[in-house]
Amino acid sequence: MKKKWWQKAVVYQVYPRSFQDSDNDGIGDLAGVLQRLPYIKKLGVDVIWLNPIYKSPDKDNGYDISDYRDIQPKFGNMQIFDKLLNEAHRLGLKIVMDLVVNHTSNQHKWFKESRKSVSNPYRDFYIWRDGNDGKAPNNWGSYFGGSTWKYDEATKQYYLHLFAEGQPDLNWENPEVREQVWELMRFWLDKGIDGFRMDVINFISKPAGLPDAPNPENAEYADVEPMVADGVKVNEYLKEMNDKVLSKYDVMSVGEMPSSKTEDAVQYTGLDAGELNMVFQFDHVTLAFNDDPRLGKWNDKPVKLVDLKKALSRWQKALDGKGWNSLYWNNHDRARVVSRFGNDSPEYRVKSAKMLATTLHMMQGTPYIYQGEELGMTNAHFTDLKQYQDIESLESYHQIVDKEKLVNHDTMMRYLATESRDNARTPMQWDNSQNAGFTDGTPWLELNKNYREINAAQELQDKNSVFYFYKRLIELRHDSDLIVYGNYVELDPEDDEAFAYKRQYDGKTLLVISNFTSKEIVREYDSKIVKKLLISNYDDDLGTKLRPYESKVYLY
Repeated sequence: MKKKWWQKAVVYQVYPRSFQDSDNDGIGDLAGVLQRLPYIKKLGVDVIWLNPIYKSPDKDNGYDISDYRDIQPKFGNMQIFDKLLNEAHRLGLKIVMDLVVNHTSNQHKWFKESRKSVSNPYRDFYIWRDGNDGKAPNNWGSYFGGSTWKYDEATKQYYLHLFAEGQPDLNWENPEVREQVWELMRFWLDKGIDGFRMDVINFISKPAGLPDAPNPENAEYADVEPMVADGVKVNEYLKEMNDKVLSKYDVMSVGEMPSSKTEDAVQYTGLDAGELNMVFQFDHVTLAFNDDPRLGKWNDKPVKLVDLKKALSRWQKALDGKGWNSLYWNNHDRARVVSRFGNDSPEYRVKSAKMLATTLHMMQGTPYIYQGEELGMTNAHFTDLKQYQDIESLESYHQIVDKEKLVNHDTMMRYLATESRDNARTPMQWDNSQNAGFTDGTPWLELNKNYREINAAQELQDKNSVFYFYKRLIELRHDSDLIVYGNYVELDPEDDEAFAYKRQYDGKTLLVISNFTSKEIVREYDSKIVKKLLISNYDDDLGTKLRPYESKVYLY
């Protein structure tokens, strides 16, 4: 296998709106990211993934783009971006941008032209259809609630939007659309960026005829994902993208792929496939969907460890030697890992944060760290609907509680406190001053109240902090081909308390053992073999005894 730079890399995800505000308008910006580059460098990562910074009306926090070649004024301008890119490169950091091309904003010039008339040259840039006896063309439900179809009075047709009505889907069947996408990719790559993270890129091939989706629960709108994920032409489009753009640059590419299975990912990321380097799969972060399919992800059930192990192990084994994994616990769309998979109580937050980090970073693939994860930041635990800003959370609340009356207010508030995207989007906690050092203005989203106890300034003074533990994990990966390339052997998949596995490479073995409980347990793995303790989240080693949330890695 020819080794690539991105296989050994570690990525740090920056959500600019919540990272650092430099002008005190309450919104993070590019100058703020520039200001904090030394912090990111200190952590030891190789790549920064920036969430969308393009011009946008912000119906979905920048994932509705009105101009792909300009910067969102709230974040700065192109001069500041160029300065950020140059300074990052000077520090040895690469920059990966978000590529959002399943849809645009309805304020994009393409869509403004498209909706003018059925004969407009841009009409076929989007997906327009006649109604069905006065109703929407089919029964597909939007990710943000309601129908995926919006009626447009001007031309008496509906346009498709899988997400918000301000996010019309592009028509990838049109070769001119694809050529425009290749052009905008070249624009940024020629500036010197180092790759793309591609938003819901496996949704770009819609099924022929756009038929109704199965709807066994007789919900008002059916689940659209099985209809649009991994469509028949996705591989064709990605091969064209690689051939015409990506293969011309030494960059990394990762595709967000909801519902994709391992066999899909092998095609997308195959070492000789000529498509993408890796995918973000969702199996391990969608394990606790509600028993009522009408509620989708909204629930507050804990994830079963056996299910989590099976999901992660399946991907480790299936892609070994065939493709490449991305490793992540959380991101701007997912609740905080220590609250979701660990224990965010004051007693166990630090131990479980380190345990989760060890469990993931010792696997094969490229690790992604979401801002604040390296501090052990937790869910916000908001108690008032007014505290939420996220369009998905608010639209889902109104659909589920007000409109369909599937659950009551208190239940939905528990679900939001567990699963809302705003849990990840609360401002970065830099220090214990007012507004956590994020801004001197009014933050766009309320801060997590625990910022005085959990913040970067405090952790940088504590050599036993979560921050320095992540730094050590990154150093180990950089120094070890075993951690980067070794195969994966699962151990005791039915054990519902411990997560253990081995990595093997070039005659060496790594043994990783993590206790996912708050109690003491005993586990014997190769106890007779002389081993070197590589890293642990406790100061000593009690052998076969594992204390609450203990995690340790042996080399032999």
